[in-house]
Amino acid sequence: MTVLKTSMRNFVAHKGRMALSAIAVLLSVAFVTGTLVFTDTANATFDRIFQATAADVSVAPKDADDEELRRSGALPTLPAAEVARLAKVEGVRSAHGDVNTEAVTVVDRDNDDIGPSSGAPTIATNWDENERRAVEITSGHAPRGPTEMMVDADTADAKDLKLGDELRVITAHGEFRAKISGIATFQVTNPGTTLVYFDDATAQRELLAAPGRFTGVGMTAEAGVSHEELKRKVLAALGPAAADYDVRTQDEAAEANQKELSGELDILKYVMLGFAGVAVLVGIFLIVNTFSMLVAQRTREIGLMRAIGSSRRQINRSVLTEALLLGVVGSVLGIFGGIGLAVGLMKLMAGAGLKLDTSELTVKTATPVIGLVIGVVVTVIAAYIPARRAGRISPMAALREVGTPASAKAGRVRAVLGLLLTAAGAAGLVAAARADKAADGGLALAGGILFTLVGFIVVGPLLAGLVVRVLSAVVLRVFGPVGRMAERNALRNPRRTGATGAALMIGLALVACLSVVGSSLVASADEQLDRSVGADYIIESDNRPITPQVEQRIKAVPGLDHVTVNKGLEDAEITVPGGRKVTKELTAADPTYARDLRLETVAGDLDDAYGDRSMSVNEGFAKDHRIKVGDRLTVDFAQGGTAELTVRAITSDDTLFDKGAMYLSLETARAFIKAGDLPPTEVMFAAAKDGEEDAAYAALKQVLDPFPQVDVRNQADYKELLEDQMGQLLNMVYGLLALAIIVAVLGVVNTLALSVVERTREIGLMRAIGLSRRQMRRMIRLESVVIALFGALLGLGLGMAWGTTAQRLLALEGLKVLEIPWPTIAGVFIGSAVVGLLAALVPAFRAGRMNVLRAIATD
Repeated sequence: MTVLKTSMRNFVAHKGRMALSAIAVLLSVAFVTGTLVFTDTANATFDRIFQATAADVSVAPKDADDEELRRSGALPTLPAAEVARLAKVEGVRSAHGDVNTEAVTVVDRDNDDIGPSSGAPTIATNWDENERRAVEITSGHAPRGPTEMMVDADTADAKDLKLGDELRVITAHGEFRAKISGIATFQVTNPGTTLVYFDDATAQRELLAAPGRFTGVGMTAEAGVSHEELKRKVLAALGPAAADYDVRTQDEAAEANQKELSGELDILKYVMLGFAGVAVLVGIFLIVNTFSMLVAQRTREIGLMRAIGSSRRQINRSVLTEALLLGVVGSVLGIFGGIGLAVGLMKLMAGAGLKLDTSELTVKTATPVIGLVIGVVVTVIAAYIPARRAGRISPMAALREVGTPASAKAGRVRAVLGLLLTAAGAAGLVAAARADKAADGGLALAGGILFTLVGFIVVGPLLAGLVVRVLSAVVLRVFGPVGRMAERNALRNPRRTGATGAALMIGLALVACLSVVGSSLVASADEQLDRSVGADYIIESDNRPITPQVEQRIKAVPGLDHVTVNKGLEDAEITVPGGRKVTKELTAADPTYARDLRLETVAGDLDDAYGDRSMSVNEGFAKDHRIKVGDRLTVDFAQGGTAELTVRAITSDDTLFDKGAMYLSLETARAFIKAGDLPPTEVMFAAAKDGEEDAAYAALKQVLDPFPQVDVRNQADYKELLEDQMGQLLNMVYGLLALAIIVAVLGVVNTLALSVVERTREIGLMRAIGLSRRQMRRMIRLESVVIALFGALLGLGLGMAWGTTAQRLLALEGLKVLEIPWPTIAGVFIGSAVVGLLAALVPAFRAGRMNVLRAIATD
């Protein structure tokens, strides 16, 4: 009880000093709990909509869930007669055929795509009984013929659509127009999908180009018949044909959809938790420093407690109890902060098109428990070393005010251990840079990053003594005596300076590493684009097929030398020498593709691979299966048809674009695959006639203006796109890393604030002998700047080493250009100095306001 009272008294007495540490715990816990609440809410939202839209029992052809097929429009279907047969199964109250596709673009009168900008799909479907589970017609009526359609209310509101508006619908098979006859409102949260509805006949004819066929069947069970029982009866009715279908209950269909989506949400969750982990790690340094300084400041008090009978265990327990209180307070606040963060993320995502209703916020029981455990455990672990140090204080030494015992031997051991760890990490980085295989190098890189990071943290005090002196000679000496005093203050406790700088080092090391990797990726892509891509224009569709109508318009553009069509042939089964069958994707293209993408060959001529009954294979595939030019391979196409093709070329794997691709001509593909079964075009290339590049580009832009789902880019546009995409990714990463940097800045503030308190008498004496308030504030600010620059220098150096090594591994995958983003590195270094100045504002102000006489009289 005495220990608890003492701990409570100390905690309250130092509440101001504990506040910044509590904020670090709060931010770390908030990021963890906010991530969990956000992803749990998203999962729950999608689960509700999947449950609402799933039939009691559904039947769909195999591969109907394949994402590529959904986007291409080449969906497997079943005849209407199958729907009628399943409607007669015992226990079925009603059965309805479904038409569902994502290979559709809907544009308004201004040729603007009404689909979501968040990446969510536009789904076109037929209006039937099952749709009434999720939506209700709140305006107008359901579509009744080929000129009518219905849209969801969220899309109508977002795109300012109303009844009677005519929309143009572009499908994988052509286009048609229809007017809005009705608007349907979701009865559950719509996370951002655009839905358009048609009557059965229009959906079959226009969306599938398959009158009388459906993409699936939904059945409603009679009263008293369970979903599982109905599924068994449907399977029995299908008989041997059941092997060709996926038969699912409502729960199974919802689970399958959720599983498909949860993979992407899980990636987001684990990435965010990874950054939260970085913030937690940085927070540990802040807490260690806080308790170390508090223990040092209470040396005499601890000595008195030991002198009157307190044991080492009681002193240890007292400090850990304070840490426990700090962890509980910070964690509880962090849990509420995390819920607020989740709400903020949901509103931010709503602006990007992903709509999650905050009224359906999902906070699982485990979430606050996880947050509380993380906050408390991390805080107690961080305070353990200072607590042990407090327990080891000798009563007589404490009463003589010699402070906590400092062991020169311990310092030497720490320095040796840190150097060994750093050397081991450096060896790992060197091994990774020299690796012949990316997989082997990846393990060495991970080990190198871990050991160099830990090594720099352990050897931090030794580095502080060296680096701070160098930085001071460059930065501080120009400020005269004040600068020298700031240098001595930073060097007075190298362990404290090292820990404070290490907190900032971690965040900036990750920033530097990712900057190097990102810049190298873009530079490598630009270099490969210049070296490999011969086409003047690249024409792509946004995850949707390029329709034959668009193809014909592109081919008719004046000023073009040639146009190349490229089609991906999914899951072709290739019989290699020895009789083994291997499933690979083949690329069917016009022969001009050999000019549009200038790939190097290690054997044969790529032009010959586009000849009759010929093909190419990539270098890795040829080595794995001992294939050489002239070999004949049997190819079974997924779309039907079997061909004997001769290998005419082996392409090099030393490329970024189309790495691993295997080619044949479109004419060869058409000889063995029925015209209606060929997959749609997703990318095209074009080259202009000499001197007509600008005119042809303008003509292409004009021709494709009515088709917003199709983009045409020249090489400069494509480079800009790559840079923008990488820039957006890096900005998002930097935003997440900002949390760790904020915690590190709090560490600098806390170190300075406690250091000012620790040096109260010294500050009073300096003021008494003539140091002005302004000089005092400048000294504190310069001390802060040099600590921040120390952490930045270590972090940026370490991060560039990591990034350079990672680039050497990426070079094995064709990314051979190393690009150091010096402006970013310089900006971060200068920004660190600014951060140091800002972090010192409050401590410097407090130091300048001290009463001289009271400061001198302080014990």
